[in-house]
Amino acid sequence: MTYPVNTIEAAPEAAKPILTAAQKGFGFVPNLLAVMSTAPALLEGYMTLSRIFDSASLNATERQIVLLAASRENGCAYCMSVHTALAGMQKVPADVIDAIRGDRAIADPKLQALRVFAAEVTRTRGWPEDGATKAFLAAGYGPQQVLEVILGVGLKTMSNYTTHIAGTPLDAAFKPVEWSDAA
Repeated sequence: MTYPVNTIEAAPEAAKPILTAAQKGFGFVPNLLAVMSTAPALLEGYMTLSRIFDSASLNATERQIVLLAASRENGCAYCMSVHTALAGMQKVPADVIDAIRGDRAIADPKLQALRVFAAEVTRTRGWPEDGATKAFLAAGYGPQQVLEVILGVGLKTMSNYTTHIAGTPLDAAFKPVEWSDAA
């Protein structure tokens, strides 16, 4: 099955205002959102959940770590590329981004604990080993952040699975930071 990369004009009516807002915010309509627009409810859910995740107690660097770790664990080249660019725009240290992209430890132990926990939640489909949760909590996070990691993993599950099923093409804007699991 082929999934269209809808333009604003070609998208279902319910998706048009969301795509128009995305174009204003990004300067273009990212292909993921254009693909999601085929199911306006998915697009709206993804954008709403994204805004909610942005209000979590995790800071911008920590949120990007969760999103990158989940995307890497799910093998989503599209989302790894996009979140590499977004993390850079949000001033996430380059060594943190590079560590996740290269599947290496982050030098900061607290951020590494977050990365490991987010990957564990993703890999185990929400059944992390007790030791993984204890290590995350011992690094200085609390029960609220455990649940916020689940929120971030849920957000990335929506986009990772969409790109897997639809074969979402990478936008030209993200080509300079294109990621491949083989890299």
